[in-house]
Amino acid sequence: MYKIFIRKILFLFQPETVHTLVVFILKIPLLSKILRVIYNYQNPALVRHIAGLSFRNPVGLAAGFDKNAEIYEQIADLGFGFIEIGTVTPKAQPGNPKPRIFRLPQDEALINRMGFNNEGVDCVLERLKNRSSKILIGGNIGKNKLTTNEDAPLDYDAAFEKLFNYVDFFVINVSSPNTPHLRELQEREPLKNLLHHLRKKMLSKEKPKPIFLKIAPDLNDHQLAEIAAVILETAVDGVVATNTTLSRENLHTISPKISAIGEGGLSGKPLKNRSTEIIRFLRSRLGDQIPIIGVGGIHSPEDALEKFQAGASLIEIYTGFIYEGPALIKRINKALLKSSL
Repeated sequence: MYKIFIRKILFLFQPETVHTLVVFILKIPLLSKILRVIYNYQNPALVRHIAGLSFRNPVGLAAGFDKNAEIYEQIADLGFGFIEIGTVTPKAQPGNPKPRIFRLPQDEALINRMGFNNEGVDCVLERLKNRSSKILIGGNIGKNKLTTNEDAPLDYDAAFEKLFNYVDFFVINVSSPNTPHLRELQEREPLKNLLHHLRKKMLSKEKPKPIFLKIAPDLNDHQLAEIAAVILETAVDGVVATNTTLSRENLHTISPKISAIGEGGLSGKPLKNRSTEIIRFLRSRLGDQIPIIGVGGIHSPEDALEKFQAGASLIEIYTGFIYEGPALIKRINKALLKSSL
């Protein structure tokens, strides 16, 4: 029903308009209960114990959908095993000028250049104080646009400290293509310094929480090997692979349309193979003990199983959720039970 009827209506409107509408609809209490009955599927066999946490199932919602922690309770009703909120920055910022998100229906993809638009960490933590759902929440944190890379650790530190008591794990975002120079923080020395800093802060806490690093799909094997070495050296708890790509290769959408859209990170089906390759590469370098959250191009149960077979411990969806609808979560979890992965 979603792909035949609902999606066709939603796709008549601008993506950000649709997102605002979906947020409003999900806040309607009765509808949330109905959606829970239809879509929420849980089974004890789906529980995953990763990085000291118990995920009720291995299918999460990637960062970007609930940037400001407005609807995580309602999203939990759709059957997700965990949710990433954010990306959250210390100060509120508007992000890049609109329009800044574009659909590529022929490719079942999106291009976005949102630019870490969010209401700031203080606003987000006030909403997280009211948590009632037991679903695990990951705090995806980043730096403000005007903060230099030299001062970036201060931004990550500020968001980390304020969110610490209200999230279950952290995701360090140094891989968005939409904040100038952010990806330079993936280089060996800046990355090592940032992760050492945050790891030291974490170990000072009475009850430390896992830290995951989110990386870009546009890294070559040498860069990936260096990042894997930094992860092992800094004892970071896990990695999220991957963010959106700057590549525009092998798209079915006509070139003039792509050119007219301009800059931004590409997500969806075109990213599937590259993200799987990176998961497989990282698993070979990190061994079996470091968790990998696989993200990118998951539009079907088969796509999800491919990520797990490549070495993912958990997965997240975003663009596939938009194109396939909430039934995708249940379909993936049922397929996992049948596969025994």
